[in-house]
Amino acid sequence: MTQYLNYTTAELSADLRYLKLLSRSFPTIASASTEIINLEAILNLPKGTEHFLTDIHGEYEAFQHVLKNASGTVKRKVNEIFGNTLRENDKKDLCTLIYYPREKLRLVRQSEKNMSEWYEIILNRLVKVCQSVSSKYTRSKVNKALPKDFSYIIQELLHETEADPNKHAYFNQIISTIISTHRADDFIVAMCELIQRLAIDSLHIIGDIYDRGPGAHIIMDTLCDYHNVDIQWGNHDILWMGAGAGNDASIANVIRISLRYANLDTLEEGYGINILPLGTFAMETYENGSLENFIPKIKFANRFYTDREVRMFAQMHKAISVIQWKLEGQLIEKRPDFNMSDRNMLRHIDYDRMTINIDGVDYKLTDTDFPTIDPADPNRLTPAEDAIVTQLHNSFVNSEKMRKHIECLLSRGSFYLARNNNLMFHASMPLNADGSFRQVTINGTKFAGKALFDRLDELVQVACRSDNDETEKDNEYEIDYMWYLWCGPDSPLFDKSKMATFERYMIDEPETHKELRGNYYELHDQEEICDRILREFGLHTEGAHIINGHVPVKTINGENPVKAGGKLLVIDGGFSKAYQSTTGIAGYTLVYHSRGFQLVQHQPFESRQKAIEDGQDIISNTVLNEYKAKRLKVRDTDKGKELIRQVDDLNRLLAAYRKGIVKERN
Repeated sequence: MTQYLNYTTAELSADLRYLKLLSRSFPTIASASTEIINLEAILNLPKGTEHFLTDIHGEYEAFQHVLKNASGTVKRKVNEIFGNTLRENDKKDLCTLIYYPREKLRLVRQSEKNMSEWYEIILNRLVKVCQSVSSKYTRSKVNKALPKDFSYIIQELLHETEADPNKHAYFNQIISTIISTHRADDFIVAMCELIQRLAIDSLHIIGDIYDRGPGAHIIMDTLCDYHNVDIQWGNHDILWMGAGAGNDASIANVIRISLRYANLDTLEEGYGINILPLGTFAMETYENGSLENFIPKIKFANRFYTDREVRMFAQMHKAISVIQWKLEGQLIEKRPDFNMSDRNMLRHIDYDRMTINIDGVDYKLTDTDFPTIDPADPNRLTPAEDAIVTQLHNSFVNSEKMRKHIECLLSRGSFYLARNNNLMFHASMPLNADGSFRQVTINGTKFAGKALFDRLDELVQVACRSDNDETEKDNEYEIDYMWYLWCGPDSPLFDKSKMATFERYMIDEPETHKELRGNYYELHDQEEICDRILREFGLHTEGAHIINGHVPVKTINGENPVKAGGKLLVIDGGFSKAYQSTTGIAGYTLVYHSRGFQLVQHQPFESRQKAIEDGQDIISNTVLNEYKAKRLKVRDTDKGKELIRQVDDLNRLLAAYRKGIVKERN
């Protein structure tokens, strides 16, 4: 029986108001029927490819390359299409062209003697690749992605084939005319960028875009313009968002980390933050003092620095570290409900003996040169320090580029995301030792599990959407809590006993550097724990996954990113160069297509230049293939469930038309 005939008059009358509203969009039986046909067809298309990345940490060249090659998806497509019909070098060159079309074209023009012939060969190959990556989408969706200048021509090439004898001359003439009108270069660029876009339907960034690497602002520019992306905030993202919202302790942390890794590009070039006053103050205040503990990690920097520059960085590094510890102490005293008095470090120093008491044990400080600290009131800023904090505060909150990027993080981001039976959050779910959800107190109210994540999501939105002084006063607690999310023991983005920054800088004894991880990290290898978390967020446990980043997977020590029998995937493997010596690789990424999951392990990316000139791709190995026996379709996704509901609504509208309950409109 036709589906719309199953509805009774009473059922339809109960929804009459909604059906009349729906009839405004579909005023006739014909229009409603056409939409049902369209939606049913879409439901039977293959599921779009999802791409998961995490812990990028400012490494924009590696990030952009992984985005361009879709974690090897483009290379696999080229191999599937051309197989043994092309030499390996030809396939490599084709992939490099797709990743970097403008740069590769310049190199080809320098060496190729017969460009017309080369254009003809390459255009035919690109059309085949584009036909393949576009085949899982509707024509309408593909057309929306087409570049305006070549939209009609690409449509014709995608939906015709030179193998059709009736269209052979037509197809070849299009290619020939593109070349003869000197539009081949522009057309190739357009085709390559279209392939990159269609290779991935949606992109998931599971936190930590910022810190360490030189180009977080470049990554954010890319994400803000990306066609379909969501972001689950990491602790480093929250730190920068808190800085942009005007939290001074977060601002000091951001600058300290930038100086620690000798990376000021994001601060100065990206966001226009002026740190010259800090430099002037630091060189005067710490001209002759000890700087050994504050030498930046220049081996991870993206440029060469002279000894004089390194010393200046060390002076600024020390100056902002002391300011940070003062500001954090002030915030801890202001917010006793944070329960972090043990981290009020400058209060625990014996300034006569130059020792610090931690957990009842006195430790000798490795640096005793504190010209700006008053032992009687160690957290008080000097007038010069206070002026620097005010200047930096104004620079952060008034940076237009930073405000734009924070708005992007707010509109496209969240604390977590449940999509297609996968739960994505950056780091942790606070748990008790027995695996139950730990209660966390926020401004006097306790939250646990999903309710905690929902409350924190709301808190971040309130903290970062301050447009004037009055609003800023209203959300002062939320702005302060942004710092707690960075380093607080109960923060799901951190979930450790302490952030031992002070200890690592100032104390030799390694036992003081230890940060005890929360119960989640001890229990998340148990399937029943993962199932409990998945159910808390309303997901079916069968075939479901939790996807995290945050903790680098030490592959070099045999650690496995796949945990809890495949229920949990930790895909932080070391995008950041600073981590690669301990992880042994350059990160994991995850691809979820219509055939299932592929967890891809990457080797370090040498450089964009090498990728273009030598065709060096990131060497990637698939470490997990979780294939589905039945190919997944759109109807198997969350989007499919939404479309099925729309089909049901339209069928009810059809029934209302047929029964005369709702009248058609001409």
